[in-house]
Amino acid sequence: MLAWSAVLFHPTRASARLPMTYRTTLGGFVFAFDDLRHVMAAASPARSGDYLAGIGAATAQQRMAARHVLADLPLRIFLDEALVPYEADDVTRLILDGHDAAAHAPVAHLTVGGFREWLLGDAADAHTLAALAPGLTPEMVAAVSKIMRNQDLIAVARKCRVVTRFRNTIGLPGRLAVRLQPNHPADDLRGVAASILDGLMLGAGDAVIGINPVSDSLSVLGDLNRMLDGLIEGHGIPTQGCVLTHVTHTLKLMERGVPVDLVFQSIGGTEATNRSFGIGLDLLDEAHAAALALGRGTLGDNVMYFETGQGSALSANAHHGVDQQTCEARAYAVARRYRPLLVNTVVGFIGPEYLYDGKQIVRAGLEDHFCGKLLGLPLGCDVCYTNHAEADQDDMDNLLVLLGAAGLSFVIGVPGADDIMLNYQSTSFHDALFLRQTLGLARAPEFEDWLQRMRITGAEGQLLPARPDQRLLQAGPDLGRRPRQPHEGTA
Repeated sequence: MLAWSAVLFHPTRASARLPMTYRTTLGGFVFAFDDLRHVMAAASPARSGDYLAGIGAATAQQRMAARHVLADLPLRIFLDEALVPYEADDVTRLILDGHDAAAHAPVAHLTVGGFREWLLGDAADAHTLAALAPGLTPEMVAAVSKIMRNQDLIAVARKCRVVTRFRNTIGLPGRLAVRLQPNHPADDLRGVAASILDGLMLGAGDAVIGINPVSDSLSVLGDLNRMLDGLIEGHGIPTQGCVLTHVTHTLKLMERGVPVDLVFQSIGGTEATNRSFGIGLDLLDEAHAAALALGRGTLGDNVMYFETGQGSALSANAHHGVDQQTCEARAYAVARRYRPLLVNTVVGFIGPEYLYDGKQIVRAGLEDHFCGKLLGLPLGCDVCYTNHAEADQDDMDNLLVLLGAAGLSFVIGVPGADDIMLNYQSTSFHDALFLRQTLGLARAPEFEDWLQRMRITGAEGQLLPARPDQRLLQAGPDLGRRPRQPHEGTA
């Protein structure tokens, strides 16, 4: 654990002995910082995880001094000074070796503060930001986020356009998708089906129907995948299914012929974090290639789904002294390699040890969305908290509306907002309806058309009264049930 603290000197006595790069004078005192990691950590808004790691700013004055220093640093410093050593970390190598200098050229001359001003200006439109994304590193976007207000994070993220496709189109302007999350504490197929039916009848499920399984049994995982496939194929739903199990299990399922749409994996921002998840870039490469080979997408080939969250690197003791928000942004470099259909930060899930209260969760959610969108990712958010955090559903309402205004790609829909398997509080199908109605947001166009054909919604996207002859209701708890096919093996 590191323990950085403010270094204060009277300028007349100390200026000659301090390095020039990482210091500033405020209120008659010189604030000095050990290295670039120290500047980044001290400049971060207060959060419990950074204090747990011993790297958060010691005082509000030190935090402001660090932001002054950071604003004056050239963007190119993040290409010259790696926060995590190049030789020791494959994520650092991925970031630096894959950097697109030509794409970076329009902002290469700017400081971090100058980059903020440029992002907020009219020249930074959707087309320009999309072209710039390959030229930005996670450290650059994390740095600029640290000197931005919440308003700035919303304004810039809203200008970004990241569109992905598998069986429908996600990320178009004026639209918001929803992951339908029908988890069950025993992986009971009828219980899962009941939650799916609830979500579909409330117009959710265009991002993905994504199940977090309890079991690692290939037989159980295979049955869940088959149910999703039977549901989607049987009712002609223009969406995709995903069982959020470890990538090694998904590879085994694909080898056995089980129908798999999207490959899921939790990822982190350092090699050691990913190693704690039991993965590496080579394994993700293999899974990506296997999913592409299936060719199950009808509109596109974005076949990966990733989840991230601030604090994962620290919880694995794999943060290298880097603040948790920058580690989170580095995870987006891993995701970007695979052109995913979906990426979402599970912003409050890891607990108050890392994001203590509603204010910290709201800020982290806006930061994550901003950084992900600037890096060219289809960022969604699980707007959530654990039951022992100093947060409640009002905080989630606030973050949900702020992210909706910022152009969030998708949110999570859980029956009643209470996930009875993962035991945390998220957002509900009704919350998504509220957000769409309040901000005038439509669903993915192909999914919207299907809902209208099924007489679930009307021409304006509003829910219609449920009819007794509605095909989904008639299917009931056997929704999507189908037998194992001979070519699918024993999984």
